[in-house]
Amino acid sequence: MHGETSFQFVGKKRRPVEDKRFLLGQGRYVADISLPNMGHVALVTSPHAHAEILRIDVEKALAMPGVIAIITGDEIVANTRPLRQYLDIPNVRWYPLAAGVTRYAGEWVAAVVATDRYLAEDAAEQIEVEYRPLPFVLDPERAMEPDAPRVHADHPGNVVWRRKFVWGNVEDDFATADFVLSRRYRWHRNSTVPLETFGVVADYDVGRDVLDIYASIQMPQYAEQIAEALNIPLNHVCVHYDVDVGGSYGTKRGIKHTVLAAYLSKKLGIPVKFIEDRLEHMRGSDMHGPDRIFDVSIAFDKDGIIKSMKMLTIDDEGAYPGRSPLQMGKPIGAIVGAYKIRSVEYEGVAVVTNKTGQVAVRGFGQAPTNFAIETILDEAARQLGISAVEIRKRNFIQKDEFPYRIPSGTVYDSGDFETVLEKALKLANYEELLRFRDAARKQGRIVGVGIATCMEPGGGNALFEPLFNPKNEKTTFPEGCFVKIDSHGTVTAEIGFSSAGQGHQTLVSTVLGEEFGIHPDAIRVVYATSLTALPSQSPVASRMAIVLGGAAVGAARRLKDKMRKIAEHNLGCTDLVWDKTTIRSASNSSLSMTWGEIVEIAHKKYHKMPPGMDPGLQTTFVWEVPTGGVLPTPDGRVHMYPCYSFSAHIPVVEIDRDTGEVRFLKYVLAHDCGTVINPDIVRGMVMGGVAHGIGAALYEQFVYDDNGQLVTQSFMDYLLPSAMEVPDVKMDEHVTPSPHTPMGQKGVGEGGYMSAPAAVISAINDALAPFGGVVRHIPVKPMEILQILDKSREVILS
Repeated sequence: MHGETSFQFVGKKRRPVEDKRFLLGQGRYVADISLPNMGHVALVTSPHAHAEILRIDVEKALAMPGVIAIITGDEIVANTRPLRQYLDIPNVRWYPLAAGVTRYAGEWVAAVVATDRYLAEDAAEQIEVEYRPLPFVLDPERAMEPDAPRVHADHPGNVVWRRKFVWGNVEDDFATADFVLSRRYRWHRNSTVPLETFGVVADYDVGRDVLDIYASIQMPQYAEQIAEALNIPLNHVCVHYDVDVGGSYGTKRGIKHTVLAAYLSKKLGIPVKFIEDRLEHMRGSDMHGPDRIFDVSIAFDKDGIIKSMKMLTIDDEGAYPGRSPLQMGKPIGAIVGAYKIRSVEYEGVAVVTNKTGQVAVRGFGQAPTNFAIETILDEAARQLGISAVEIRKRNFIQKDEFPYRIPSGTVYDSGDFETVLEKALKLANYEELLRFRDAARKQGRIVGVGIATCMEPGGGNALFEPLFNPKNEKTTFPEGCFVKIDSHGTVTAEIGFSSAGQGHQTLVSTVLGEEFGIHPDAIRVVYATSLTALPSQSPVASRMAIVLGGAAVGAARRLKDKMRKIAEHNLGCTDLVWDKTTIRSASNSSLSMTWGEIVEIAHKKYHKMPPGMDPGLQTTFVWEVPTGGVLPTPDGRVHMYPCYSFSAHIPVVEIDRDTGEVRFLKYVLAHDCGTVINPDIVRGMVMGGVAHGIGAALYEQFVYDDNGQLVTQSFMDYLLPSAMEVPDVKMDEHVTPSPHTPMGQKGVGEGGYMSAPAAVISAINDALAPFGGVVRHIPVKPMEILQILDKSREVILS
């Protein structure tokens, strides 16, 4: 930790509030919710990558015991609106069930409701669907060609968005550079596969005229999208946010699941539960992550100073883009990484193919971009004969240059990149590591030391929405918090979204405790419903420490201001200062009032209240994202995120010469996320992100065969790192507080994942350097490593 803070509770070790109920087995997940007369959903899915639906025969299934209803896409289309698309693509219509045409293998074609899931599945197997297969396209570059099969016949081609941004004198910088290096990188399709698949219970209460929703959700504008799709008023939708979520990391969007269950509940007059099985989740849940091709060029001088960069990104969105193309927008807010690159050309292309759709995955597209930037930086260093550490140091933005505006218009708030890197190098004993590596190589071992120094934008302000669709002028992404002090002087706060393990109750109770001088364990934090919640955009974009933390502090300060005015009125002086839970005169210490005395006046002694002041102590605070509220400029300059965390990762790997297996010998990192609110939660976030990043780098990939079938649709084939594959990670911290937040906090939920894939590939490439091999894609498999080693043997033998 970087020094001691003056905080009483913030940054101090404290068991997360949420731990108790989870350790006692008292979590309340959507699968635990059982309502009277509840129906259960099973699905009929398409076996074809692209096909016309000619006929659906449900007669046998309807006659089976326990079957309540069966619906198809035609009914859904006739009775609901298309699901929201964030691009301006009105001819690409997306519904929970396919109607007329199915566009990927696994797409939902019909839904069965029965008295239990088993009966529903039995009935689904009896539904006969006749298809006429259509031409399909899986490769995004092939999809861009004029004669490629159309995924959506009504849309002119498969490119749904394309834009080139030029910031600065790119061509001049390239023309005057000593060197230009151009490379292609590939981030293959993977995701996060949480322990809990998506689940929802929908219950349309006719008497109240309210749709109650219980879901394992992590999604902005969830209630709004339900209301839009069902064409009902928003205040008829009540999302219950007190449902625990068994992991998400961005993928728990579930809007098509929810609209389907809600429509069925409204139609049938009963509660309806739909919980995916693992196959449904992997194959047709629209939960895959970025699937991206990068063509990157950098212009640099003989000293390794990078002048300019060009980047073309082609992203395979699958059949229905939804929000996923916006994942090419977040990198604009950190397009140069931690480096002083003075000009940039960035072109993004969103392409539809006959695969299941993407959704937001941890980091919202920044991890693939970091991988591309960091890998080409390593290659430039190798070309110049300087170290990977040295090229980074030469290009770092310096600590005295913050706030620092990058070419795309975003301003980095604060940082000290070189100190963070030095802490990582010291923790790793870096020079000794290099000596160990070289000695091991002399013994015939294949050892590599990697490095990645990456940004983590936090607190997103949604400005990628108008950037990608000028018809959308959204410039706010706020967060609200309600806080009250009751008549006994105890504090309760209310937040308006579901949590997926991020520790939001701990966050809010800690910052409120800090502001009020009350131990956080005495503060209760509860969840609202969407009908009572203040504006919220859900826990995405590493934003809650920033924006929810700021809202909670804002509410606390409003209450303290009211309490100060009560004390001023009763003490007859205005030079009052807070001393934990006592307020006293700065000039006369005998003039003071305790917390309890002020509370009693506010709740019971109205005659002692200032004239016109409302009784009680309760307030709300809705905080706009710092630095938000401004539309992008016509050339695409935009201030995308308010806060920027940073980390330096140093893994050491050894490759088995006979199997190609990558084994970790060491993993060290240092990071800076501003002021740390809870050390254990921060460590857990970073550690989980590293594990996730190792999976992306070495194991996890959704692979389709030539027939458009997903072949990695279970954990037999979609490999995940276990405790055996994830090393012990040594961490150090540094703190450069953000000037935009009340306690200097930044985001940290995505940083481990944003850095680890690049760092692991860096280590592998260092290990393969003596063999003349370079890996430029992830995940890298043992067989691919063996091919590089075998090719080297062939060269030596020849």
